Amino acid sequence: MSAVVDPPADAHLVTLPPETLLTTSDQCQALRLFRETLTEATQDLFDSYDQGLPISQLVLARSRIVDLLLRCAWQRFMPDPDAAALVAVGGYGRQELHPGSDVDLLILVGDEGDGPIREHLSNLLTFLWDIGLQLGHAVRTVSECKDEARKDVTVVTNLIEARLITGDASLFNSMRAITGPDHIWPSDAFFEAKCKEQRARWRKYGDTAYNLEPNIKENPGGLRDIQMIGWVTKRHFGADSLSELVAHDFLTESEYLTLIDGQALLWRIRFALHRLTGRREDRLLFDYQRTLAESFGFSDQSQNLAVEQFMQQYYRTVMELNRLNEMLLQLFREAILLHENIGPPQPINKRFQTRSGYLEVTHDRVFARTPIALLEAFHILQLQPHLNGIRARTIRLVRESRHRIDDDFRENLGARSLFMEILRHPSGLTHALQRMNRYGVLAQYVPAFANIVGRMQYDLFHVYTVDEHTLRVLRNLRRFMVSDYDHEFPLCSAIARRIPKLELLYLAGLFHDIAKGRGGDHSLIGARDAWDFCQLHGLSEFDSRLVAWLVEHHLLMAMTAQRKDISDPKVIQTFAQTVGDMNRLDYLYLLTVADVRGTNPKRWSSWKDALLRELYQSTRRLLDRGLDNPQAQDLIIEQKQIEAMRILARAGIDAEDCRNLWFRFSVDFFAPSQPEDIAWHTQRILETPAVAMPLVDIRTVPSRGCSEILIYACDRENLFVRTTALLDQRALNVVDARIMTMDSGMALHIFRALTQDHQPIEAGEATADVIDALRRELKDLRNGKVRVTRRLPRQHRWFPIETQVSFAEDSANQRTMMRLTTLDRPGLLAEIGAVFESCNIRIQNAKISTVGAEVDDVFFISTRDARPITCETALACLRREIHERLEQQQP
Repeated sequence: MSAVVDPPADAHLVTLPPETLLTTSDQCQALRLFRETLTEATQDLFDSYDQGLPISQLVLARSRIVDLLLRCAWQRFMPDPDAAALVAVGGYGRQELHPGSDVDLLILVGDEGDGPIREHLSNLLTFLWDIGLQLGHAVRTVSECKDEARKDVTVVTNLIEARLITGDASLFNSMRAITGPDHIWPSDAFFEAKCKEQRARWRKYGDTAYNLEPNIKENPGGLRDIQMIGWVTKRHFGADSLSELVAHDFLTESEYLTLIDGQALLWRIRFALHRLTGRREDRLLFDYQRTLAESFGFSDQSQNLAVEQFMQQYYRTVMELNRLNEMLLQLFREAILLHENIGPPQPINKRFQTRSGYLEVTHDRVFARTPIALLEAFHILQLQPHLNGIRARTIRLVRESRHRIDDDFRENLGARSLFMEILRHPSGLTHALQRMNRYGVLAQYVPAFANIVGRMQYDLFHVYTVDEHTLRVLRNLRRFMVSDYDHEFPLCSAIARRIPKLELLYLAGLFHDIAKGRGGDHSLIGARDAWDFCQLHGLSEFDSRLVAWLVEHHLLMAMTAQRKDISDPKVIQTFAQTVGDMNRLDYLYLLTVADVRGTNPKRWSSWKDALLRELYQSTRRLLDRGLDNPQAQDLIIEQKQIEAMRILARAGIDAEDCRNLWFRFSVDFFAPSQPEDIAWHTQRILETPAVAMPLVDIRTVPSRGCSEILIYACDRENLFVRTTALLDQRALNVVDARIMTMDSGMALHIFRALTQDHQPIEAGEATADVIDALRRELKDLRNGKVRVTRRLPRQHRWFPIETQVSFAEDSANQRTMMRLTTLDRPGLLAEIGAVFESCNIRIQNAKISTVGAEVDDVFFISTRDARPITCETALACLRREIHERLEQQQP
């Protein structure tokens, strides 16, 4: 069933094929004529698309073109055209055919089967493939259709949309009758099955319409959701057009127009996708987004890329379609399953009541008379968590009444108090805010929020739109307080339970990204928005200042943990001075974990968790001692060595041997290590005889959620380069590296690494395989260079990231800090190592961080004699060498 109406009879978009399609006897000439006709007709459609013809006419015209070709082909190949029936099903049956869409066909044959005409059908189908149609077909008798449809709801769904093209009409009519709701799949069973199917499909796509590369057909809010409405409408009501939902009082006229406008946009995008790719393609991949944005008339603005504007239009459209789908399915449920017997209302107060498990208003003038009820509805759902949601007709009233949330409404003490009550309530916050966003209330109450609804950030790091990310951060914060999730983040859960005012944390989460896309520093602008909001809502100056501070500094902890050497007491001292006190540290830590985890759940790892936890605990210890009383690094190292010695003594390791080995090591070995780490490294080195060198070992470090790779070998040229290249070729991501060279001529390399799915290397065969490969490589570094042959991920090609190299002196530690930002690519770390080798530079430490497609690595480097690199000429040369090397590797 299509939501479109037929264009006027004279609205021909293509030239009809000549009579020779039927009369040409030469098979080769017929094949050429059919193929040319299809090609020319397709080009005519493209030209009509460029001229702005309504997309509803184009998909209909495409269907009619195919109809005509099929009828002509049927006449050519079937000696008796009425020996079977040629039927269009699926999207082709609905006459919604896009350039790359499959042409789904059902060939109905009599009870004797297809035996008498099998050869003719085979020749027909081969011919149709040869002229360029992408076919999906089945050959069945009428009784087989019934049997297959009874077993599979997808089959009966296809048959609902069946349309006779040519052939025996009696077979077609018999099939329609025997597969109708009076015989199989009555409308209530069909409705329940399709709802189950939709829920499964939504789960497959992450229960969100806001994926970075959405499937415009299958994602929530996509074309399949509109089709779902159409199938149910046709099965239950026998309606042939979605416009009949207005007559049945399921949709208002404006909602119907919203539905049709949304469908038209998705159709235009799908049509353009098929044209661009030359095939059926329903995924809005990064490969196509920029091109489509330009073709849809968008252009880059100072704070908003064309592609971001295009995708925001898409996301806002599917959000509306998703809401309409939710509302209509609820109304269908009442009509089809409950047969309008929804039971008597159960009063709550003068404004609200419940009916059949849903909240509804007591009369249609509730929001007009009491606008504050627009917030009250969501608070009631928190107070009565057994309710399934808001009844569809009340959702409609909420949408129609949003304009009542104006400046006077926001300044109303009752409204402000009610919003804060929603934030303070111990349960239901996530669902309340999600519904408020879905129905447009949140953006109306917090006007700045409207700017981020559907706002895409064109990178691989932020996998959700800004509003969806914000709500996921709030969900993560809320989970810290739910005992069922204590096992996920035990430390966060413990801290959250001692937080004095959770609503301040939630407000910081709500405002932390609210200024994205408005120009300037979004943290500073958002902090001002947060301050104004808190003051308007009667928060004290102290609480308002805390929320604004959290918004302004919400990136501080993550940046410190991932880009700085948090084993350096001075880094901890600087961070602690910015934080100031334990209360702020607790709030900031919770906000940071929730934010990082909510940005890209697939890139969250135990390694990031460990870094943030270590920074939190180190800062907490310093704040406990007092900012004016930092602990000296020498004392910290001495305490670690004492504890490590105890561990080694229990393993039977001689203390004097330990001291002799440690004498060769620099502070860089001890500062970032825990006593357990020092003990393991020491034991493995002391227990390995010289003939067994080089030493290579791997262990899993559960507390850090990573694998640690230990290499102890003679210091040789290319040691770092060859090691990192081999690890990269094995698809292992190095997240941290410490490189130490001793006067004895030995080198100690300690790498922390994760697999591609952000997990430690699997113990057993996988670990042994990496160890063997490294040992073979390190035994003879004269072999040819290890070649990293892994391909650049497809998505990375569409993010042109400029290579930038900057330097800063770390004089306290006698080294130079180099920061590199560039496009992530296979073999990158080895290439940088090769530059260091050629420039005679020593790596002491490396902090490896990848944000989407962008590498943001920090290297701590020095001269070969362990001095900082201060010569500007040398730094300029190093910067130039890196640029030249990476330009050669540019994908």
